[in-house]
Amino acid sequence: MTDPLKPSCCSVSRTQASLTSIVDRRDTTNETNPGAIFTQPDKQNLIYLSGGEFLMGTDDREGFPSDGEGPVRAVTVAPFYIDPYTVTNLEFKMFVDATGYITEAEKFGWSYVFHLFVPEFGVKILGSTRQSPWWLAVEGASWRAPEGPGSVIEDRLDHPVIHTTWNDAEAYCRWVGKRLPTEAEWEFAARGGLVQKRYPWGDEIKPGGKHMCNIWQGKFPTKNNASDGFVGTAPVQAFEPNGYGLYHIAGNVWEWCADWFSPIFHVNRSRVNPIGPSSGTSRVMRGGSYLCHKSYCNRYRVAARSQNTPDSSTGNMGFRCAADA
Repeated sequence: MTDPLKPSCCSVSRTQASLTSIVDRRDTTNETNPGAIFTQPDKQNLIYLSGGEFLMGTDDREGFPSDGEGPVRAVTVAPFYIDPYTVTNLEFKMFVDATGYITEAEKFGWSYVFHLFVPEFGVKILGSTRQSPWWLAVEGASWRAPEGPGSVIEDRLDHPVIHTTWNDAEAYCRWVGKRLPTEAEWEFAARGGLVQKRYPWGDEIKPGGKHMCNIWQGKFPTKNNASDGFVGTAPVQAFEPNGYGLYHIAGNVWEWCADWFSPIFHVNRSRVNPIGPSSGTSRVMRGGSYLCHKSYCNRYRVAARSQNTPDSSTGNMGFRCAADA
């Protein structure tokens, strides 16, 4: 069984940062108005799922019991729509251009960048975390400058937008008339119609030797062999979709869900359209990222869960939208 005491390579919160050269510059106000300018989502680009009962969670020996992955339980979700892929840099740019929205990373003045991606010169490193020292707080890092000042997104407009907090994701969803998926909806969609498989495509990580997702290959956190073709994020449609037509539901970037996180909330609770606790300190993240590796953060499994505070942002966190049917 994977060691549940190891910190997640993929999840690091803003509150964990030990900043040595900057104070919190956050402006808690946002004078822009990201209100919904589309009263109805464009459902032509969404995938309709009819819902129903499925087996959620896992008792897999490779799992993290302390995350609340189990027990396996029958859960029912109503019909809903979901995006086939995560929101891209281009789509998020359209939102910002239309509304003037300022992300929380921009208001804080920094975000977490994986150490191998931080330029040797030209950026200011403000600190890191004890739990995950490979995450560096880089001044000026944001969705539009993913590795800090001087980096750009023009060559990756079809990649998932990153450095977005849960609050940023909510603002975008409101603008397009959508919402974040619940955790139960996310897992229903991620399974693609398969029953209790470890991954969205089956139980083998590389069926027939074929890469099916963008995760870490090599020795974490110092060497990524990139045998899947990518060191960081990949275009949102780079790998085959699952049985429901969802791309990159495993790996690439973590995806925010609507629910507050709890490792025990689902035990003996309603299993019809569950929505998680009514309050909390962290929101659910699903799907793993390009940094996940079996030896450390084996959370690209379809039942795996993680969490982060709603104001946290990193270079491997994004989101996809859902909508009511």
